Amino acid sequence: MRAETQNIVAEIEKSLELLAQRMDRETAPHRLEEFNARVEDPTLWDDPEKAQKLMRERQMLVDAIDTYDGIARDLSDNVELIELGEMEDDAEVVKEAEQALAALKEKAAQKELEALLDGEADGNDTFLEINAGAGGTESCDWASMLARMYVRWAEKHGYKVELQSESAGEEAGIKSATYKISGPNAYGWLKSESGVHRLVRISPYDSAAKRHTSFSSVWVYPVVDDNIEIEVNPADIRIDTYRSSGAGGQHVNTTDSAVRITHHPTGIVVTSSEKSQHQNRDIAMKALKSRLYQLELDRRNADINAAHEAKGDAGWGNQIRSYVLQPYQMVKDLRTNHETSDTKGVLDGDLDAFMAATLALDVSGKSRAEARSEA
Repeated sequence: MRAETQNIVAEIEKSLELLAQRMDRETAPHRLEEFNARVEDPTLWDDPEKAQKLMRERQMLVDAIDTYDGIARDLSDNVELIELGEMEDDAEVVKEAEQALAALKEKAAQKELEALLDGEADGNDTFLEINAGAGGTESCDWASMLARMYVRWAEKHGYKVELQSESAGEEAGIKSATYKISGPNAYGWLKSESGVHRLVRISPYDSAAKRHTSFSSVWVYPVVDDNIEIEVNPADIRIDTYRSSGAGGQHVNTTDSAVRITHHPTGIVVTSSEKSQHQNRDIAMKALKSRLYQLELDRRNADINAAHEAKGDAGWGNQIRSYVLQPYQMVKDLRTNHETSDTKGVLDGDLDAFMAATLALDVSGKSRAEARSEA
């Protein structure tokens, strides 16, 4: 077997090892038996929420076992094919098996990355909030560009996107917007996007065609599952209704029934202006509970805490990523040093590589490659 192929096999074996660690391979069959026994309990669906949670957990375990077994089987089969092809001097069989192993390496690496989405709320739907920084029209326009980027990313992944609230800029763009993004692991993928995003470009609003630097902040927090109890003291909140209007186009929604909830102990303010007053109140309360839940996650999870506290003010020194359109083309993440010159692709929602690089950082700040080399 060629040295290059041996290295590919070693990489796949490393991925399998980490996949086994993530799902606790030794106890997985026993845990699956327990799940199956509970699923057969005729009283399970007496509590639908509890039953749905159990079914989700069971399916996650089944998927993890099937993924591990499938990769391990494909690895063994293709190694055997290579050995057989070399014994029989069949170069075509060896070539096909080597190509299959190369593809399997990419699949194993992706599954390894997905296995990192095992945080308490990673599987949840998510709220994504965008706020323009200082800079007036420039920052408002940049905020709208970010909104478009994330909507494109979500749509490419088959996620459902709902605009919860939006405040239009005075001349262009948006001052702020909040989206609910629903789909498997929506929060797990998007949580790495929390922070300040910096844009450098020739301003379309400057007649002198000078370069401008704009900042906008992104905050991502999970939608709270119904089975998670978050207590909100009515005495701690103020609920206001107001008239809201959008900037025009598809996001227009003028209503006298928009709702704003202010949580006095934390200073959290949430709004909803897309439904009836009753629905807006319900949506805003759920958003508030999600924000409070995020605070609790921050206290218990150092990695999530670091990501959100690093958000800081939307300005110099706090950015997590720079998008440079002039004098050259580059998007660079300052946490992982991952970069690309395909600025158009990124702004059209090609964010997976950036999310993957950040997700692969463990709590100690080591990259996935460093962690794997120590495994």
